[in-house]
Formats: sequence, structure tokens, C-alpha cells
Amino acid sequence: MANDRWTGSSTPYIQSGQGDAWGKQAAERGRSGTQRILGAGMQPAPFVVAEAMGVEVGTPVVARQRLILLDGQPIEYANSYWPASVAEGTRLAATGKIRGGAVSLLAELGYQPGTVGEDVQTRPPTKEEAEVLQLADNSEWVLTLTRTIATPDGHPYEVSVMVNPGRIGRLHYSMEVD
Repeated sequence: MANDRWTGSSTPYIQSGQGDAWGKQAAERGRSGTQRILGAGMQPAPFVVAEAMGVEVGTPVVARQRLILLDGQPIEYANSYWPASVAEGTRLAATGKIRGGAVSLLAELGYQPGTVGEDVQTRPPTKEEAEVLQLADNSEWVLTLTRTIATPDGHPYEVSVMVNPGRIGRLHYSMEVD
């Protein structure tokens, strides 16, 4: 995929009613985009999540881990986190697929995005990331995108950390100007 220009938008991933945005985006290019739920439930907030949410490291949060596939090959290890007050006891904390997607479920729960921040970074993979993404060894770096979504009044309610093999090449962003 490093030679393919894949221009996409974050919009379908933060607006409700989009359904399987990844599957649709891949299909538009004649490809197959799927995902596999690897786990879900309560866990202590890691540093990056705690920092984005403004809570202490280790604060219980609901986490959901997914492996994103393109034509059956792993291209992203996606981990999403929500404060326990938002997601505990909801389908976000269960391993099953969510009809309409997590964004639609959050909208049903009253959460609409007001601001979205995205940080991009490169780094060596963790052992877990290297295994999940089927990297040959830890010498291949990963490209990470950390997205924080907050309510219109500024309260973060979702942090997603998406890890891609470095061979993905680049992330391209474009924005419409109002």
C-alpha cells in the first residue's frame, strides 16, 4: 500500500450513521476492508490515554481492541478507550460487533463530537504491536495516529490509538475550508 495514494477523511469515523466506514472506503477502491475484534472491557488507562482524558494513569476505562485488515492483511491495530462513566455496561465493553458502529452507539448515548485532535508519531513497535501486525521484526517502525474526541463543551469522551506498519508509507490529510 506504500505506493498507493489513499486519500481519505476522518469524518466518517467521527460522525454517526456512517456504518462500516472502513469497509465502504476499501470497497470504493475495489478492495476488501474488514476488522476483527480482539478484545474489550475494563482496563487501566495507559499514559497516552490518561493524558488525553485528563485523568490519572491507571484510572479504569473501557477499552476495545481491533485488528483492521485490507484484503485479509493486517494494516492497523486500533485501540479505542472511553471513560467508564461513558461506556461501562454498554456494547462498547463487549467483544461483539456494534450495529451501526461505535460512533452511532455513542450518539445514541448522547455523545456528539465538538472537537477532534489527531497526533501522528513514528516509533518502534511494542512486542504486542509487532505480533498483531505481523511485522518481520522490531526494526520496522510503526506510524501511530492518536485521535481524541471531545464534546462541544470540551470533555474528552474517546481516545483512539491506531498503529500502522511503517511500510504504510504516509498518512495524507486534506480539509475543506468553510
